[in-house]
This record gives sequence, structure tokens and C-alpha cells, in this order.
Amino acid sequence: MPVHPEKELTMNPIRKNRLVLFAVGAITMLVLGPGSVAAALGKSVTMVPESFSELAKHARPAVVNIRTVKVTQEGGRVFQHFFGQPFGNNDPFREFLEPFLRQQPQRDYRQQSLGSGFIISSDGYIVTNNHVVAEADEITVKLYDDKEYDAKIVGTDPKTDLALIKVDAKGLDYLELGDSDALEVGTWVVAIGSPFGLEQTVTAGIVSAKGRIIGSGPYDDFIQTDASINPGNSGGPLLNLAGEVVGINTAITATGQGIGFAIPSKLATGIVDQLRTSGEVTRGWMGVAIQDITPELAEYYSLKEKSGVLVAKVYKNDPADRAGIVPGDVITHIKGDVVTSSRDLSSAIAGFGVGSKIPVTLIRKGSVKTVFVVLTKRSDTEPGEILSETGFDAFGLGLQPLDPVIAKKFGYSDGVQGLVVVEVKPEGKAASSGIRPGDLLTEVNHTKITSMDQYIEVLAGIKKGGTVQLLFRRGNTSFIAVRFIKE
Repeated sequence: MPVHPEKELTMNPIRKNRLVLFAVGAITMLVLGPGSVAAALGKSVTMVPESFSELAKHARPAVVNIRTVKVTQEGGRVFQHFFGQPFGNNDPFREFLEPFLRQQPQRDYRQQSLGSGFIISSDGYIVTNNHVVAEADEITVKLYDDKEYDAKIVGTDPKTDLALIKVDAKGLDYLELGDSDALEVGTWVVAIGSPFGLEQTVTAGIVSAKGRIIGSGPYDDFIQTDASINPGNSGGPLLNLAGEVVGINTAITATGQGIGFAIPSKLATGIVDQLRTSGEVTRGWMGVAIQDITPELAEYYSLKEKSGVLVAKVYKNDPADRAGIVPGDVITHIKGDVVTSSRDLSSAIAGFGVGSKIPVTLIRKGSVKTVFVVLTKRSDTEPGEILSETGFDAFGLGLQPLDPVIAKKFGYSDGVQGLVVVEVKPEGKAASSGIRPGDLLTEVNHTKITSMDQYIEVLAGIKKGGTVQLLFRRGNTSFIAVRFIKE
């Protein structure tokens, strides 16, 4: 039966406790006057819940311990490597023993690991982390009542570190995925799992932050919490006080300073649905390389606000190309939702199914327009991962025209024109800007540059004290804009 929301917990003591807390247990704060935090909060806030016991009692039957075994075959030379030459390289027995050691049969070694997971349906579907079950030859699931089942992998998604497994059982208690977008920083959450193999451990804390990027993959968007999470908690649920799963506990900081990270349920829901339906995840592919807007790029493209993402490259014959999107466009909205960063755009596109026709709002040379893009399937080997924002300088450079040999060396596609940077002088302005050999100067004050003569002519036409704006390419996937005052 479901272990979660209104149907099961509406009349439960945990709900009554919460009502009592709001009605009676609020702690009055000092009134600091108009505009104060206390005034904004109505002069009171709700502090620690009276108890998490009812929530834990209802949720724990749906949380499982996962044990995995990976079998590897080693022996022969491996045996020699570990037990090899006690007398060093001059071992007098080496010549005698080596033929024997090489003929030793390989042995099976069983590598074991532990993790957590939670049941999402009465017929035995279980969500966990991909790294908990990846490459496992045996998976055993242990329930709250000590019953054990063999599990099989339904599907995995390494990019988000999610996996769906299944046991052959009926009538199981289960948890439901809630709305992680509704979480606010400071909200109470509860983690349940098997840290260090200690099954059914319950810890509580608050949401410390949202949208954390920790460098684990292209779809980083973690919930940070101070609810105690340790090795073995991976794959377990992070619950709100309504008993809904708002996150999947996934990572901790290397130093273990009480900071844990969970995959938001909003991201997990679509992934789990795809894994359950087809056993794999297919993501929409738009066919662009993008980068965040720097202040310099915002000025260069006359953007009123530093928002949206810049299209650095459009891949030929891909959806964006067919829709008419071109390099230099600034994408501001996807299907009406505001895009503020390259990560926003990447996550949004990945959330749409293959074949989806989505409206894309963009700015092109100061004008707003909308195009419709029909997404195709994204391949794991597809180019154009998210690019980091950069800001660079441009003077003190050694430049020369781009020829086919240099273009090939630096990876520029056919038809690209400009002046390639072959040297950066240490004492020049570019030395502190990050411009480097291989960058390609394509425009000066919005005038396309194709030769040294043209470059010199354009610079000569700018008066002393005037603004010089330079636009560079880096490879085929990044733009760099810099601004100087001509001295």
C-alpha cells in the first residue's frame, strides 16, 4: 500500500502533530520594526517538529537495503603480481616458479558493495543509484521485515546516476515521488537508508540549498541537505514531512562535513518513467553548442539583461539548423520557460521526448523571434556539451590569416574566416585575458574580419579613446567577446 501522502497520512498523528505545531508550538521572535525579518514572517516561525517518528514508521517499510556482488576472474599473472618476488628482481627461484605461476587457473573474486533504495510500486519496482548496481552480477534486496529477494536491473541512466530494479513480489508498501520544485531552502527533510551497512537508519535535517552543481555530470542539479548522509545511503529517499520522496540521496563531500546531495524528484520522475517503460533513457537533441552570457557578450550583442544563452555553433542538418537557428542567436525561452543559463537549456531539452516540437524564443540582432524545433534523439557521442562562460582580452596578439592547414590543426570547419592567434605577448593586454594561440578573431565592432589589411583598416578607423569590441571563436563551439578603449 502507498506509504505516503494525503490518503495515508491525512488523519495520521504526524499530521496532527504538524497542526499542533503551527497552532501552539510557534516560537515568538523579537519584533525589529517595519521591514524586519520578524515582521515579514508574521513575528513567528515554526521550529523543529515535535517528532519524526510517525513519518519514519510509515516510510521505513518501503525503504530497502541493497547488496551487490560483482564477480571478477583473476589469477595466473595476477597471483604472481600480488605474491610475486620476495627476493626482488634477482629472485633465484623466479626462473623455476614462473612457468608454474603462469599456468595457474584464474580464480573468481567476489566484490561486494552496499547501498539503499526505495520501492515505488506494490509489484516491486525499486529506485536506486546507478553506481549502487552498475555491473553487478548479483543483486539482493532486503526489506524492512528481513525478507530478501533477488533483483534484476530494469534499466539504468549513468548520466543522472539513476537506476530502476525489480523484485518478484506483490503487495509491497511503496513511496511516491513528490514535487522537489516546491521545496524551499530551510524546509525539513528526512533521509532513510543504510549508512555503513546499518539498515533502516533515519536522519533529519533541512534543505541547505538547491540547484547545486558538483561536477558529477551534465545534468547536475542537486538538493543540498545537512541531514546526515554517509556511504551506504546512496539510492535511499529524501522525504518531505508529507512522506513524499523529494530527492534520491546520491553524494557526499569528500571530507564528510555533514553535507549531502540528492537528485531532485522532478528530474528523477521522467527518468524513472522511461526506464520503467523501455528500459533506457532517450533525450531530446537540439543540435547546438551553447555558452552562458558574460557581461562582455551582453554588451557586444546589445542585450539589456545578462540572461539567456548564446548559440556558439549550430550542427549542420540537426534540429536547430533545420529550424533556422544560427550562431550568435541568444535563446531566452524554451516553451515559454525562461532560460537563464546553459545548464537550464540543456536540462530543459533533455526533458522533452524525441519528436517533440517545441517553441524556442530567441534574440537575433536586437529582434525577438520564435522558431519551432523538432527534437531528435541525442547520442552519447554527440558533440556540443555545455560550454563554460568565459571573458577574454584581445591586444598584444600575434595574428595571421586562417589557411586550410591551420584550420585543420585547430579544428575549424570549412568556410570559417578570420585571423588566428599564433602568439600572445606576456606584456600585452591579452596576457591577462585568457586569449590563447588557436583562438580566431572574426569581428571588430561587428565588422567581419577576413584579412590582416582589413583588421588594420578597421582599427585605424577607431578614434583614440573609442571603444574596440573584438569577437573571437575558440574551436567551433565557443565565442569570446572583449572590450577595450583605444589608447
